[in-house]
Amino acid sequence: MVIATGVTVDGGREVLGLDVGDSEDGAFWTAFLRSLKARGLHGVQLVISDAHTGLKQAIGAVMAGACWQRCRVHFLRNVLARVPKGSAEMVAAAIRTTFAQPTGAEVIEQVDKVATMLAPKFPAVATMLADAKADLTAFASFPPAHWAKTWSTNPLERVNKEVKRRTNVVGIFPGDAAVLRLAGAVLIEAHDEWQVAERRYLSEGSMAKLAATGDDAAKPKEVRRATAELVAS
Repeated sequence: MVIATGVTVDGGREVLGLDVGDSEDGAFWTAFLRSLKARGLHGVQLVISDAHTGLKQAIGAVMAGACWQRCRVHFLRNVLARVPKGSAEMVAAAIRTTFAQPTGAEVIEQVDKVATMLAPKFPAVATMLADAKADLTAFASFPPAHWAKTWSTNPLERVNKEVKRRTNVVGIFPGDAAVLRLAGAVLIEAHDEWQVAERRYLSEGSMAKLAATGDDAAKPKEVRRATAELVAS
């Protein structure tokens, strides 16, 4: 089962959709994203997810102009799987310095510095960092106030955890429709809670910085339209 949540132009959080499939291949992701667009999703500027097979291509095909942010938590797990346990803490700490930088330019620069530092002893890690640089730092093009909520899928993982808790009680479902009914009920609860929350997920002031104002042609592509940030898992 896959779930997508989003952030609206005024900073509110919403459940966008869910679906069940036999596999998370490119065709499945393309169909899922198209279903969201068919139901009215538009103006997406950033999609945050793990590196699911086919998802990045589906984003490019269905949501032209949207950036893709690779979840830093999942990326770090992939990196540490290639590092001896005795060195894991040091490598993880080095990579995390990337996300502690104060400006977008410094975030991107730090990826290169960390890759260079780790290359002599961990060439595979350095290569992974270099290859994932653009996808790992997409968040840096957005307001700093958004970074902690857009550089990983952690906000969605909390929703996933509740869905898993409720579905594990059932164990075996007779079909996809039964899964969707139960998971849909859980997501409706979460969606309704978000609508009555005292604080917006992202402030209106920070979201306003992404809205199109003035001469659009002089602005980066990702800030020309009102935004919805989509998190898929």
